[in-house]
Amino acid sequence: MLTFVDDEALVKVAEVLGHEEAIEIIYILKEADEITDDEIANKTGIRLNSVRKILYRLYDHSLVSLRRSRDENTGWFIFHWKLQPDQLEGFIINQKKHVLQKLDTRHNYEKTHDFYYCGTLGCKRLPFEDSMELLFRCPTCAKPMMHFDNGKIVEALSRKIGQLRKELGE
Repeated sequence: MLTFVDDEALVKVAEVLGHEEAIEIIYILKEADEITDDEIANKTGIRLNSVRKILYRLYDHSLVSLRRSRDENTGWFIFHWKLQPDQLEGFIINQKKHVLQKLDTRHNYEKTHDFYYCGTLGCKRLPFEDSMELLFRCPTCAKPMMHFDNGKIVEALSRKIGQLRKELGE
């Protein structure tokens, strides 16, 4: 049994990649050195097709490894799966970098645009250029649009970007 894997992080990653079924599969993989998809399906009661989809999703992110052998009777391939917990940290770092890139893009957009909003719940705020084309009338409710102060959004994005950069050691 693997004891150096942070269960909480492993469960969160599994949840993102395959919901509750992936969490069950991760726990089965964690307990076994190597196991077939058929054995996982039998232990969890999850349909074999679903087990395979989740395993391949985990495989795409290098969180599990795969060894293939051939059944001597049928000639069919048997896939043996193994959890690779050492890849978990790299996966999480890559995901954080991806989020950081998206937050940076949004932050730059928020800082470089003036927004206008009618104040009605459900209506969108629009950048100055779009608002001007609409003569500062909301396209949804036709109310006049006023300047929208996005300072709190910029501030929140800055905090989150700073937090992620600190976590990533940037």
